[in-house]
Amino acid sequence: MLKHDPVSRGRREVLSAGGALVLGAALLPMRARAQGGGDKLRIGVIGSGHIGGTIGGLWVKDGHEVLFSSRHPEELKELVAGLGGKAQAGTVQQAIDVGEVLFIAVPYAALPQIGQDYGAAMKGKIMLDACNAIAPRDGATIVEEAEHEGIGVVSQKYLPAARLVRAFNTLNYKIFAAEANRPDPRVAVPIAGDDAEAVKVAAGLVHDAGFDPVVVGKLADASRFQRGAPGYGQVVSAAELRQKLSLKP
Repeated sequence: MLKHDPVSRGRREVLSAGGALVLGAALLPMRARAQGGGDKLRIGVIGSGHIGGTIGGLWVKDGHEVLFSSRHPEELKELVAGLGGKAQAGTVQQAIDVGEVLFIAVPYAALPQIGQDYGAAMKGKIMLDACNAIAPRDGATIVEEAEHEGIGVVSQKYLPAARLVRAFNTLNYKIFAAEANRPDPRVAVPIAGDDAEAVKVAAGLVHDAGFDPVVVGKLADASRFQRGAPGYGQVVSAAELRQKLSLKP
């Protein structure tokens, strides 16, 4: 069971009465991350496979409280048991209800249905999107859409209520696990989003996972680090990534 932190700066929000999806007890809201502060967050992970499990685990190790979700949450018992008391398993709805910040790492073809089923619950939530469109798995139509319109723009179209930031989509989970918190210079993680506050929170979470965030631009600019683009698959420092993408130092 996640422990309930005291509410900082008097901020308290109550889960809606319709949230019968309590996790054994009434869920208090997470503390808000202070500007430049070290407050920890409750994070809801949607899709707890290789990427979701790895990045979520890094956040747990940094002190965040993470609810890992799946269509079959019982299959996540081993994952959360290995991470200790700040990790918990639940349904997608529970992850959305609990998380102030959401992290989604599912097959790209699932996004339209997720947006349809959970769009109202996601409204206003900051969401880090690590989903990649892969033709053999997701189908040619949605892959062509992502390549033509830009994957960040397409993700936002299917998840319109969320404050979306593209992040953690460029490397294999084994690389994330091996390179997290390495001695300086850390590995760079490119991010992009239209909401300035959401980008700031995402940058903090990239740092907390053990990497250096590099803000590439708006969601339209996320195409610069989607699959096949120059920023994809780069195990480099922040300075090197900025140079590769011709970004200002």
